[in-house]
Amino acid sequence: GLVLGVYSSEKDDGAAQFTSAGDAFDRLVSGKLRALLSLCGPPLKKGKTRVFHGLHQDFPSVVVVGLGKKNAGINEQENWNEGKENIRTAVAVGCRQIQDLEIPCVEVDPCGDAQAAAEGAVLGLHEYNELKQKKKPVVTPQLHGSAERGAWQKGVIYAEGQNLARYLMEAPANYITPIKFAEHIEQKLRTFSNVKVHIRPESWITAQEMGAFLSVAKGSAEPPIFLEIHYLGGANTDDSPLVFVGKGVTFDSGGISLKPSSGMDAMRADMGGAATVCSAIVTAAALNLPLNIIGLAPLCENMPSGKANKPGDVVRAKNGKTIQVDNTDAEGRLLLADALCYAHNFKARAIVNAATLTGAMDVALGSAATGVFTNSSWLWTHLYEASILTGDRVWRMPLFEHYTKQVTDCPLADVSNIGKYSRAGGACTAAAFLKEFVTASHWAHLDIAGVMSNKDEVPYLRKGMAGRPTRTLVEFAARLSQDSHN
Repeated sequence: GLVLGVYSSEKDDGAAQFTSAGDAFDRLVSGKLRALLSLCGPPLKKGKTRVFHGLHQDFPSVVVVGLGKKNAGINEQENWNEGKENIRTAVAVGCRQIQDLEIPCVEVDPCGDAQAAAEGAVLGLHEYNELKQKKKPVVTPQLHGSAERGAWQKGVIYAEGQNLARYLMEAPANYITPIKFAEHIEQKLRTFSNVKVHIRPESWITAQEMGAFLSVAKGSAEPPIFLEIHYLGGANTDDSPLVFVGKGVTFDSGGISLKPSSGMDAMRADMGGAATVCSAIVTAAALNLPLNIIGLAPLCENMPSGKANKPGDVVRAKNGKTIQVDNTDAEGRLLLADALCYAHNFKARAIVNAATLTGAMDVALGSAATGVFTNSSWLWTHLYEASILTGDRVWRMPLFEHYTKQVTDCPLADVSNIGKYSRAGGACTAAAFLKEFVTASHWAHLDIAGVMSNKDEVPYLRKGMAGRPTRTLVEFAARLSQDSHN
């Protein structure tokens, strides 16, 4: 199969405006493609397709897909590069059409941006069907033509990184337990000589005095794991690393503060923070990015049992602060508190944590963007600029003292794990809680609860767990590595 892009004409009556690959193919078939398109009615709208059969022996089926306006660039209102998003969407739609025709291989028009085209193809075709007997036919996308091969390959690596996060998040919690999560990531990194993976057992966690993390894990029969990854891509192994921290609750029942049963199955993806940061490091290694990255993922289940945290219990974090656990379903911040304390051992250039932390974040932004709380405008700028390129957006949220007071005004301990006005600014009080365990001057907390899954909002992702914002984290790391080179 072949997927070709066509731009919308500036005038309503205008003829189809092909990409250079489309023009070349049209010449190859003596103008038949253009002629057929004009017979098919009005010009193709963005993301809409027409399928033609029998035009050329090498490509029995050709899908032509609308790319929107030719010179679409950065859209200030939308905070993304519209041209790149249009290409990702169009290519994904075209490749899925080829899959529906049960054609095993598809060549993809680079559409002027081979990286975006590759991302659209690889992200658009991904589906979790490991456990089904009936699977969709596998389609292998490849670049049409020989130009832009490097950019295409880079796009494939970016998209495969996000697909790894989607795979981990989608898999059932009895398949991705804390130890299986850690082993899956270790296996992905096995081939890289400049990566070390440490799978730390419960005895190590206890020795590190991570009382907050252990208090969540103790309700489950699955032992906790602390996954630590060192990617040494920098010119010097002792250059200050970027530290990624990810919340790794492989299933969240809510604990004693039990969640409603409706939709609880989606809490298999409550380790989305760990999945995205670990996948970002796998991608950075595949791209051979020239910087050092450390990944930290506290992994456990949050389950109700006779050993579980009880509302009102007080636990002690690694930095000595006591925490009153007023709601056992606000558990992610307990894991992160200890992991963030530990992250300060590495003299980081920046610490970035990601977590499906609060339903309040989903209420605030929905699935449009990841909420970012940060104490560093330098860090914010890098994340924001990265997200414009990837189309996987971020939006800055407040870290006011106003919220800090709501978690530190606590009857029994230094801090409470929920704000004292429970429904007000829940994402902001969660961020204020984390800030109590951070002394680094460049720290960002990404609340990814709203972007955890996709219904139909991102047209180049199928329905299911989204693996967002893996590509933004990779692009951010790539920008940071350029920074250190300059």
